[in-house]
Amino acid sequence: MTASSNAITSDLLSFTRSAEAIRHNCQWMAGGVNSNFRLNISPTPLVIERGEGPFLYDVDGNRLIDYYLGMGPMILGHNPAALTQAVKRQIDDGILFGAQSAVEAEAARLVCQMVPSAERMRFGGSGSEVDQAALRLARAATGRRNIIKFEGHYHGWFDNVLWSTAPAPDAAGPREAPKAVAGSKGQLADTADTLVVLPWNDPELLEARLAQGDIAAVIMEAAMCNAGAVHPLPGYLEGVREACTRHGTILIFDEVITGFRLAPGGAQELFGVTPDLSTFGKAIANGFPVAAIAGRADLLDMFVSGGVVHGGTYNAQPIAMAATVATLQSLKPSLYEEIAVNGTRLMDGMREIFARHGVKAVVEGFPQVFHVAFGLEQPARDYRDLARMNRQAYVAFTTALLHRGVRALERGAWFMSIAHDDAVVASTLEAVEGAVKQIRADGAI
Repeated sequence: MTASSNAITSDLLSFTRSAEAIRHNCQWMAGGVNSNFRLNISPTPLVIERGEGPFLYDVDGNRLIDYYLGMGPMILGHNPAALTQAVKRQIDDGILFGAQSAVEAEAARLVCQMVPSAERMRFGGSGSEVDQAALRLARAATGRRNIIKFEGHYHGWFDNVLWSTAPAPDAAGPREAPKAVAGSKGQLADTADTLVVLPWNDPELLEARLAQGDIAAVIMEAAMCNAGAVHPLPGYLEGVREACTRHGTILIFDEVITGFRLAPGGAQELFGVTPDLSTFGKAIANGFPVAAIAGRADLLDMFVSGGVVHGGTYNAQPIAMAATVATLQSLKPSLYEEIAVNGTRLMDGMREIFARHGVKAVVEGFPQVFHVAFGLEQPARDYRDLARMNRQAYVAFTTALLHRGVRALERGAWFMSIAHDDAVVASTLEAVEGAVKQIRADGAI
């Protein structure tokens, strides 16, 4: 079967078995899923049997070109041989020791070698966990309580940070002084008491708030890749770095998405700005549950002699560490160069198709992860710009794509891997052409 054989067919793909399985599994799992971010996918959440390279194979027998990539981690594609072989070798040696292992030391060495800010590091199990560790370190180091975060930036699902990640425009308040909008019912309201929410890419507002002298940390995605794929404005990250240093505030880059994806050293390497602390996940282990916090040695050593607690039974679990080493060893400059070629071709091809069919859309970001926003005329600079996108039309588009064998996230993000080669990109663009024709004919846009 060729890469394009089921991307465009006269008979669109069906997902009835996935839908049936989700309904059946609801008797054991709430909603038939194990994350709210997998709920309410059109036409149904999928049940997958296996993955290989850029493809997923579902219970309906469909082969899908996958741009979810596990919500971002699979930069090497699905089931890469080097990783699976390393994991199988480690299983023979043991699963969990409650002690240290040589493989975790090698993984840590690679992180510190690759990441500009990483003088010292610790492993964790998820991005949400290591973000909490970073905030705890910042408060301990500064003796301050308050944290600045930005609208549209996501730092995990815990009460104290799940604020203004996707606020409704009518609830967000004025741009110059946004309201903290809770992301979940049951969230403790007083966890926002130490949180200051600002618009991103606005250095003047940030400087004015830092000047009050009570901010322990500024936490941000160095490139805004959860809600979109928004670049920092020229000089913005440099200005934030200087302002945090001047006011005694810890700068935290949340690189859970961008780390090891935009470059071997993440967004901080790409943009040449070094934070005090960084957090990582996703692409660090190509699908294994690994996260990391890295940064200045004096800060990380507070876990040892500064009275700051960091723990976790599964931190640096040897099998996950074997996957981490195999992944990091694979992230050569040539890999990023190849992804850049194919990612750029896909972005340019989508722009051409949208323009030819009169679809108002912005395709923006990075070749390794980009974002498609229907209804925008120019690239977004912050969350409020992104909030104007036509989400309903975009969901119609991703649904039409799925029926043509291409799986893309409904929030607009497209993740690329080294397995997405020239033939896969060509097949994807055929599916994009067909999907655009369909939603135009259906009046969805």
